[in-house]
Amino acid sequence: MSISSKAGQRILSLLDENSFVEIGSLVTARATDFNLKPTEMPNDGCITGYGVIDGNLVYVYSQDASVLGGTIGEMHAKKIANLYDYAMKMGAPIIGLVESAGLRLQESTDALEAFGAIYKKQVEASGVIPQITAVFGNCGGGLALFPTLTDFTFMEEKDAKLFVNAPNALDGNRAEKLDTAAAAFQAKESGIVDFVGDEASILAGVRELVSLLPANNEDGDAFTETNDDLNRATADIAGAVGDTSIALSILADDNNFVEVKKDYAKDMVTGFLRLNGSTIGAVANRCEVYDEEGKLAEKLSTTLSAKGAEKAAEFVNFCDAFDIPVLTLTNVTGYEATVENEKAIAKAAAKLTSAFAGATIPKVNVVMGKAFGTAYVAMNSKAVGADIVMALPTAEIGTMDSKLAAKIMYDGQNADVIDEKAKEYAALQNSVTSAAKRGYVDQIVDPADVRKYVIGAFEMLYTKSEVRFDKKHGTI
Repeated sequence: MSISSKAGQRILSLLDENSFVEIGSLVTARATDFNLKPTEMPNDGCITGYGVIDGNLVYVYSQDASVLGGTIGEMHAKKIANLYDYAMKMGAPIIGLVESAGLRLQESTDALEAFGAIYKKQVEASGVIPQITAVFGNCGGGLALFPTLTDFTFMEEKDAKLFVNAPNALDGNRAEKLDTAAAAFQAKESGIVDFVGDEASILAGVRELVSLLPANNEDGDAFTETNDDLNRATADIAGAVGDTSIALSILADDNNFVEVKKDYAKDMVTGFLRLNGSTIGAVANRCEVYDEEGKLAEKLSTTLSAKGAEKAAEFVNFCDAFDIPVLTLTNVTGYEATVENEKAIAKAAAKLTSAFAGATIPKVNVVMGKAFGTAYVAMNSKAVGADIVMALPTAEIGTMDSKLAAKIMYDGQNADVIDEKAKEYAALQNSVTSAAKRGYVDQIVDPADVRKYVIGAFEMLYTKSEVRFDKKHGTI
């Protein structure tokens, strides 16, 4: 391996020291058409092999932009496809470090076939082994499918470009006006990118993510030893109902919560934490965003958006595929009411409902604030399959806000009547006690005890097994 190249250095920085073993170092292109002279090209522009991260086996490929721009041709693709075969046979994650000018034009249909071969391997590996892509340079055209066919995508914040059509190829647009290929756009607007940062932070982030994930879909519990007290009090969680990323940090072992797609659909939080050493996936509604200094940076609606629902659905599907239990923190009052959201919310909410209802993993829901209407039903309610539903004493569960319900039921009555009936409705229909009496809430938990009770619930559900009707797959 040419350790002097950027591609080689990235691998060495990613893996445990002295653990990388290269595969296929002598493979080179055999095409000689056009200007592709019959001279050997180092690694055919792609370094492939295996190593370990914190002692865990991983397979990794790194594209070398110094060799024909890192373009993908027949042999380049064959090396990546071969690596996928190893990874699936051994049941280990695969990591792609991408920097490529795309399709190797000199190889024409051979290059097209090469792209298709990699796509096919990515699809075959989906749900079998974790797939991670990190984009450091160009990732354009058909290459943009690489990160979208994998599970998690990291992107360098300054020089990386991810696009199907370049910004200047879009009608009425220029890169100077809106750089649709930039990390900021792909993280905030398209939702393709999970993590953005400089090269060092990306490589560190990949290492952290690998340590949280199981090696494959049959690996069982992703567990590590922890010194954090499982009975640690979490009273502060009562003040984090708005920004549930903070609430999840309070609950997590050592207060370490790794958020996924944090810049996209901020009304929905997704990510990973450990509880008593076990990896748990988290999905939570959010209506406030606080900055690193603890100041309120952004105020959001308490409603469910289409983007938020789709983000959560994809995350739950990943967790279910790899047997990662899911914790939900719920605080939702309905669906976002905008023309733009209306275009997609019904389908998105259906996907979210399907994801929770179809998932056979342990599922625990903690109602943090309000849980109104069918937006709550879609958020891992008892009705769609939550194994355990907890609620804080101050939570509200019902069809809608009591004042609005009273206005509808007693239309035309004066304000005093409306207020009186709203109080009655809140006590009889929206209170968490009322929901618990009907069996829709299993436990009403004091904020200080949430960590203890959630850990206990997941430990109780550890051996959960469900039998479902046989089918090839759902169609939602």
